[in-house]
This record gives sequence, structure tokens and C-alpha cells, in this order.
Amino acid sequence: MELLAKLEQHLQGLHDQSLIRKRRSVETPCAPRMTVDGRELLAFCSNDYLGLAAHPRLAEAMHQGVQLYGTGSGAAHLVSGHSRAHTLLEQRLAEFMAPHLVAAQALYFCTGYMANLAVITGLAVGDKNTEIFSESLNHASLIDGGRLSRTSLRVYPHADLAALREMLETSTATNKIVVTDAVFSMDGDLAPLPELLALCEQHQAWLVVDDAHGFGTLGENGRGALEHFGLRSPYLVYVGTLGKAAGVGGAFVAAHRTVIETLIQRARPYIFTTAAPPALAHALQASLDIISGDEGRERRAHLRALVAQLRDGLRFERWHLMPSQTAIQPIVIGENEETMRLAAALYEQGIWVGGIRPPTVPAGTARLRVTLSAGHSHDDVARLVETLNKLERN
Repeated sequence: MELLAKLEQHLQGLHDQSLIRKRRSVETPCAPRMTVDGRELLAFCSNDYLGLAAHPRLAEAMHQGVQLYGTGSGAAHLVSGHSRAHTLLEQRLAEFMAPHLVAAQALYFCTGYMANLAVITGLAVGDKNTEIFSESLNHASLIDGGRLSRTSLRVYPHADLAALREMLETSTATNKIVVTDAVFSMDGDLAPLPELLALCEQHQAWLVVDDAHGFGTLGENGRGALEHFGLRSPYLVYVGTLGKAAGVGGAFVAAHRTVIETLIQRARPYIFTTAAPPALAHALQASLDIISGDEGRERRAHLRALVAQLRDGLRFERWHLMPSQTAIQPIVIGENEETMRLAAALYEQGIWVGGIRPPTVPAGTARLRVTLSAGHSHDDVARLVETLNKLERN
């Protein structure tokens, strides 16, 4: 069949370039040690940055949520799917982020991808004179949101404030939207948010911040990049992911109440999808208790210590450890084949680290994406460091 032959030819091309992606089946809860396809592995590839995904308090809260609300929501939020659990979670999230947002309200989404699509398309809808300014290393969901907005879209180079300033100064749009990751998922570095916010306030532009990898891990209280930089502004539209450091699932948008009401009325990814199970929202309230409390602060301190241990211990001559102070510690290898060969060598030694290749990262910069968790021990990191140093010398 010709149609299948074309697909098979495409797949063979991916295989020849070492670009085939493969799934592995995890048989145990997300944790530093997992059973994967029948093997016990030490994992450095999840985004469970605070080690909460299998926390007993969250499991107990999830069980309680199922008892209270059942397993499914049954409908979209604007039909009959909006539960009391959703309302309580949104209130908690708004209060949590209120120090950094003016007249803060929050809106809960089933995934971070949907939240980003909703924010960008929702802010752009109904205004033909809209222009979006997107960071070149933004996550795919932000890129797709820009494309789906069907408005003018301009991409500025990574962290290039001068280029963005020129774009804003020359723009004639009356509705400007600057969009950026807070922590870049494949590099681990932080966006220059204070400078970006100053530009947005100067040029009357929204600043949409996707803090998928910063929420829960950055800031004294885990409020993410906004707390890390000490920012507060009515121009901020904040997206936080709840399936990474928060250990459960979904995402939220927090912003001025007028922005949130606009998304409820305009954002198709919110209006036309079934609401997430209420039990998730119930469990997330327990997650917020941990993140904002003493245990959360202790876990963030331990995570920072692990990051320092890894960076101090690695000694590379050929490979390149990228300049990141976050839980994401990328090691650039270069070529796809060598990167996947190295990932396989680690796997054979019982260590699971993901190999990242184009188009996720630029050609020639294939890398190992090491992610650390507060669930890791210092002995776990020491084992990884020793193994990587030996492999690099061979």
C-alpha cells in the first residue's frame, strides 16, 4: 500500500539518523529508583523535581478525592464538569501567587500544553491588531499557541533583549504579547525576566511566562521564577505546571482577574475539553501544603545541594556541561549516534538518562538531559558522576 510505504520510508529515515524515539514501560511509581521493562534502574530523567510524585500524603489525598468526587468530571468546566475541588484549588493557587500578581485569579487546566495554547490564543482572539513575540527556545506548546493564534508572530533570539526591544519599538500592534519559558527545558537556564518585564511595561505588552520547570523549585516558598526574581506586575500572565515539581498533574494560569475571565470566555482549549478529574485537584491542595511549608523548603535546599554536587564532580574534556543552576543539567555530546550510544551504555549500567536529539534541540547539539530530584540521595549523584566521568574518558 503506497500510503504505508511512504510512512515506512519516513520512519527508516529517522532510524538512519538515530532519531527514532522509543517508549519504555515503567512498572513502579515515579521515583529515583524504578522498575523499567523488568529492570531496576536509577533514574535521572523525570521532571519530579521535588520527589512528590509518590509522596504518601499526595496518595492519601488522591484516594480521599476519589471518595469525595469519583473518578471523572463528566463534562467540560462550563457545562457540569467544574467541581468544588477545582474551585478550591484555583482559590489556593490565586492566593499562593498573589504576592506577584495584581488582582490575582487562577484557572486550572488538564495539561500544561493546553494551558499554553489557551493563554496565547485567548489573549489574541478578537483583536486583529495583535503581534506575538516568541523566544526562540520556547517549548513546543508555546510555539503551537503562537501558530494557532493566526496573528503576526515574530521570534527573537535566545535571551536577546536588544533584538526584542527593537521588535517592540517598531511594532504598530495595539495588542502585544511577549512569550517566554522561565526555565528552558533543554538548556536549564533562566530567562532574563526582570529585563523582559521592564520592556513589556514600557511598551504596554503582556508578558506570558511558562514556568513549567520553575514552579515549586524556585523561590523561598516555591512560587517559581516570579519569586526568584522578586517580580510583581499586572502585565504578568503566569503558567505553572502541576505534573512536575507538584507531583500530580495539570497546570494553571494565574493573572489579573480580567485576564482569567477573558480566558474563560474565549480560550477554546478551556471551553471545549472535559475538565480534569476532581480528585487530581483535591490531591494538588496537599501538594501546595508541602511546597509552601517547611518540607518544601527542605526539599528545595537538598535539590540545590545535589545540583552543586553534580557540577563540582563532573570533569569533562570532550563533552560540555551547560551553565545551569536548576534541576535540569544538560550535557552536550554533539552527534546523535554518540549521544544514543552513551545513553545505552548508562542504561546497561543501571542508570536511566534521556538522550535528546533534533528537532527538540538544534542539529549538532544532541545531549544527555540529566534531571535531578529532591528524592535523589548524595550517593545516587555520586554514582552518576563517577559513571559519566569514566565513560567520557573511554
